[in-house]
Amino acid sequence: MGAESEDQIQERLLKQGAEGKLYIGNYKGTRCLVKERFEKKYRHPALDRQLTRQRIKAEQKAFQRCASAGVVTPVLLAVDLDGRKIYMEYLEKAITAKEFIDKMMDTDKTAAEDSPELKELAAQIGQMVGVLHRNNIVHGDLTTSNILLDPVEGASSALPYRLVTIDFGLSHFSDNTENKGVDLYVLERAILSTHSQLPSLFGMILESYRSHNTNRRDETIAKYEEVRARGRKRTMVG
Repeated sequence: MGAESEDQIQERLLKQGAEGKLYIGNYKGTRCLVKERFEKKYRHPALDRQLTRQRIKAEQKAFQRCASAGVVTPVLLAVDLDGRKIYMEYLEKAITAKEFIDKMMDTDKTAAEDSPELKELAAQIGQMVGVLHRNNIVHGDLTTSNILLDPVEGASSALPYRLVTIDFGLSHFSDNTENKGVDLYVLERAILSTHSQLPSLFGMILESYRSHNTNRRDETIAKYEEVRARGRKRTMVG
């Protein structure tokens, strides 16, 4: 990949946080997404390099596990450990599930909750999370901003998109039911916070999840309910 000026990168910057930035770049002549992790100046350079490499390798492994499990993600193009970068497919026409839901709410708030589109989206999200957990993949940051909807031409379903899961920066491999329960709780909290006008949305997602996670599902849901109860107690206590 040819060198780019800082100005060029900034023009294509999509997202930046404390851990790194996401921008549009090129890989072997193909337009792509580049996820670059920042160097942590407060850490010893050798330790920072080691931790960053471990995190990038873990994210790379998550892409591979998702592919084996049948969970759709952007295509992983390359990993540059020395450059702290991951190169992946850029889905130019995709929108986030959050953007899709917000648009539905702007169009008709009353009809949105009972719409076939929302029910199908909830079913697909529940299926995705269920398949992840069935294969012991914990996402770590499940939100409707980390789910893309990529248009599918000629689709006959109520939702003419394929669901694409993104951002595996906090993901890990675990058969621990509490870790999976926390994953569900994070998703519930994100939905209640972002889509508070759709109180039934998470319930629809959980119903679909029950059908697709056959790996200690009941134990996982019990752990989710325990985590949820602890969260409520903390909220009441302050």
